[in-house]
Amino acid sequence: MPKRLTEDQINHYRAHGYCYPVPVLSRPEYTDYRNGLERYETEIGAPLDFPEKSKPHLLFRWADQIAHHPAVLDAVEDLIGPDILLYHITLWTKEAGAPAYVLWHQDGAYFFLDPAEQVTAWVALSDAPVESGCMHVLPDTHQSEWLEHFDDLSPGNMIKRGQDIRGLDDKTGAPMPLKAGEMSLHHTKLIHSSGVNNYHDRRIGVGLSYIPARVRPLGEPQPTALLVRGQWAHDDFIKEERLAEPETPAARAAHTEGVKRFRARQDRGSSIARADHSA
Repeated sequence: MPKRLTEDQINHYRAHGYCYPVPVLSRPEYTDYRNGLERYETEIGAPLDFPEKSKPHLLFRWADQIAHHPAVLDAVEDLIGPDILLYHITLWTKEAGAPAYVLWHQDGAYFFLDPAEQVTAWVALSDAPVESGCMHVLPDTHQSEWLEHFDDLSPGNMIKRGQDIRGLDDKTGAPMPLKAGEMSLHHTKLIHSSGVNNYHDRRIGVGLSYIPARVRPLGEPQPTALLVRGQWAHDDFIKEERLAEPETPAARAAHTEGVKRFRARQDRGSSIARADHSA
């Protein structure tokens, strides 16, 4: 029996590559997590950006708590099983009216994991209606081959390396609007994007990349990952330690190392051969 998802949601994910909405956070929880993020932004005088928006679970209590939230992990377990690694997190914040967007891409095109069974849990810390630039997906594309991605370094592109599948416009695809506290789930091969935020509030989402422990990384350098449920299956990842105290020198050192390795793997791009395995 599923722990969090309905049978219909599981079947929809298997058939079409995504499902939503999945309620996971209570109002006090998502309010607390958003406050934690915005308190830090007030301290630094700017929205959280790279490198701290990458792997923030190694630095901040709010991100660590989302990564280990039982409702999030129960839903992920319904799709990939009980032994779960957190490969990566990215904070996706679009300021109201800002020209920020995410071009069409497949997550696995730059994660280099085998087999391709990674699932992205996108947790909303604010309302994410269509007008806020919510995620759009191309249903069923998780069953396709890996598509060629091109680097697009336009200033508004929120993906650090600018990966883009050409030939698709921002009106293509099915929207996945969410309310604060809800989550969407999508497969690593599913083609997806999001447009600019024309809403009155910030659109704040946390994208968590979970993989079954049996998944192995392809190529170098060796990446880091965090065991969040169950057991390790092998030693192909450098094992992250769960955050003990936020924003300490030790936490910052672990964060710096994890992000450095993740970025180096992204930057190698096409020099890492990808295996074509469907989940």
